[in-house]
Amino acid sequence: MRKGFALVSTLIMLVVLMALLTAYFVLTRVELGTTQASVRQTTGFYAAEAGLNLRAEEIRAKFLGYNRPQGTSPSPTNPCQGSNWGSGDFACKTYTFSGRTVRTYVVEDPNNPRNVTIPPGELYENLDAQEYRYTLFSEALGPDGRTEVVLELVFKSRLVPMFQFAAFYNKDLEILPGPDMTLNGRAHTNGDLYLNAGNTLTIQGQVSTAGTLYRGRKDDNSCGGTVNIYKENNQPAPLPCNRQNSRRSFSQGDVGAWGSRIQIGVNPVTVPPPEELDPLPGKTYWEKAELRLGLDLFSTPPTVKVYRVQGGANVNDVIATTALNACVGAVGTSDTFYNWREGKRIRMLDVDLRKLLDCVHLNPLAFGFRLDDDTEGGLVFHFTVFGPDSNRVNNYGVRIKNGAEIASTLPGAPRPRGLTVVTDQAVYIQGDFNKTNWIPAAFLADSLNILSNAWTNDAKSYQTLSQRVASDTEVNAAFLSGTDITGGEEGPSGQNKGNYNGGLENYPRFHETWSGKTLTYRGSFVSLGTPRHVNGPWCGTGGRGTYDPLTGRISGRRGCNIYDPPTRNWSYEVRFSQGQLPPLSPRFVYLRQERFLREFERP
Repeated sequence: MRKGFALVSTLIMLVVLMALLTAYFVLTRVELGTTQASVRQTTGFYAAEAGLNLRAEEIRAKFLGYNRPQGTSPSPTNPCQGSNWGSGDFACKTYTFSGRTVRTYVVEDPNNPRNVTIPPGELYENLDAQEYRYTLFSEALGPDGRTEVVLELVFKSRLVPMFQFAAFYNKDLEILPGPDMTLNGRAHTNGDLYLNAGNTLTIQGQVSTAGTLYRGRKDDNSCGGTVNIYKENNQPAPLPCNRQNSRRSFSQGDVGAWGSRIQIGVNPVTVPPPEELDPLPGKTYWEKAELRLGLDLFSTPPTVKVYRVQGGANVNDVIATTALNACVGAVGTSDTFYNWREGKRIRMLDVDLRKLLDCVHLNPLAFGFRLDDDTEGGLVFHFTVFGPDSNRVNNYGVRIKNGAEIASTLPGAPRPRGLTVVTDQAVYIQGDFNKTNWIPAAFLADSLNILSNAWTNDAKSYQTLSQRVASDTEVNAAFLSGTDITGGEEGPSGQNKGNYNGGLENYPRFHETWSGKTLTYRGSFVSLGTPRHVNGPWCGTGGRGTYDPLTGRISGRRGCNIYDPPTRNWSYEVRFSQGQLPPLSPRFVYLRQERFLREFERP
C-alpha cells in the first residue's frame, strides 16, 4: 500500500516537474524570441537612423556653393520598389549597416523656399534666412527581407548670410582692442572666442561660439579692461576676469544672466571652403561672376585678359579682352609696391574701378552684361593673377583704386545695384571706397590690405614708416578674407605661445603710420580660414629695418612696426541686416529638426 502511494506521489511529482519544465522552456523561448525581436528592432532602428543622418548630411552639403537639391521623389505607394525610385537628390538610396539593408528617400516641401526671420530665443535670433523644408524616410530591412523599422524625419535647412554678423569666424576669434570699441552687431565663431580690452569693449548683439568662451587673451594668460555684453533687456553687463586678472573660461551655466544673448558650445555651422574663391570652372564665384579678369604672367609682356568658361576650361574672351584693352587706364599691372609684412615687391593687377565701369557701360555687348545687372543682386567681379606661383605663397596682388563712388563717370550710365569683388589672391584697397552714394558692396579675398587716401605713389612703400604717413580714409564694404592663427594652432593648444595674430581690430592689414588719422569703416568681418598665398606674420613692435632697392632686401631688424594703427571709427553696417546685402553674399548652412517619428511596420 505504501509502495503504491509512493509510486503515485512520484508520478505526480514527475508530472508537475515536467509541466514546470515545459512552462520554463516555453517562457524562455518566448522571452528569447522577444529579446531577439527587440534586438532586431533596436539594430534596425540604429541602421535606419544612420540612413537618415547620411541623407540629411547630403542635403546640407548640397547647399554649399549656392547649389540646391534637385530631383523627384518616389511615389509614396511602394516607394523604392520596382521602377518607383525617383530621381536626383530625392531618389531612393540603399545602404548596408549591421547586416541590414536601409532604403531612404527625400520629399521636398512644395512651398520651398521660405524667407523667414529666425524667432527670438533661438540661436541666430532675428536674422533673415532662406528656409527649405524636407521630409526624409528611412526603412531598415532585416536579414529575412522583412521591415524592422521605418523612421521619418522632418527638418529645415536654413541658409543664413554671414554678412548679417559684425564678426563671423570659422576659427578662433579674438577681439582685444586697446582703445574703447563698441561692436554694434553680433559675433559668432566655430572655434573659441577670446574677449579682452585695453579700456572697454562693448558688444551689443548676440555672442555665440561652438567652442569655449574666454575672458582674456589667447597669446598669454592675462585678462584686463572691461568687456560688456548686452543682456536680453538690452542693458550691458560686464563679463568678469578671474580675481588674479588671468584668463577665465565660461560654461553656458556661468552666463545664465545673459539669457540667449550668450550661447556657448553650439553646434558648428557649415561654411563654404576658401577654395570657393579659386578661378576654376565649377567654383561658385568664378562661374557666377559677370566679369572675370586675370593678369596672365605667362604671356610676354604680362597681359590682362577677360576670361569665360567653355567646355570646363578657362579661355580668353577675345572680344571682351579687345574692348578692355581699348579702355585706357581701366586696368594694368605693376611691381612697384613693397610689402614690409611679406618682405616682397608685389606684382599687382591694378584696377581703376570707375574707368572699368565706364568701359563696361560703353561695351555691354562685348562684356555681355549691363551695369544694372541684377542676376545675383548686382555685379560680381572676379579678379585674379595667373602665374607660376598662383597656387602657393606668392607675391601677387589685386589693387582696387578710384572706388569712392561705385558708378560710371559717363552721363546716363545706370548705377550698379551692388558690387562684390572677389579674388583668390591678396586684395589692396587704395583710398576711399563706396563713400559716396552707398550701395551694398563686399570684398572676398585671400588677405585684405588697406592703403589710405595719402597713398598716391608706390615709391613711398620703400621709405621708413615715419615717411609713410596715412590720411583719413573711409571704406564701406563687407570683408571676407583669411586671418592668421595666434600661437600657430587653433584651440587651447595654441594658448600662451605668443605670436598674436592681431585680433579683429587688426583684421585689415595696414602699411602706413596712421597716428592721429582715422579709418572710418562700415561693414562686416568674416574669416573662414588662414591666408593661402601670404605668410607674413602680424607684429606690432620691434625694429623697422631699411629697404635696399638695389638688392631688394631689408637690412637691420626685420618686420614689426610695419604700421601704426589708425583711430578706428568702425561699426557694423546695419543695412546688411535690413535686406540690403552685397551680391552673392556667402552663407552658412545649418539644420533644425522639426519632427521625428518611428514606425515598426509600413502600412
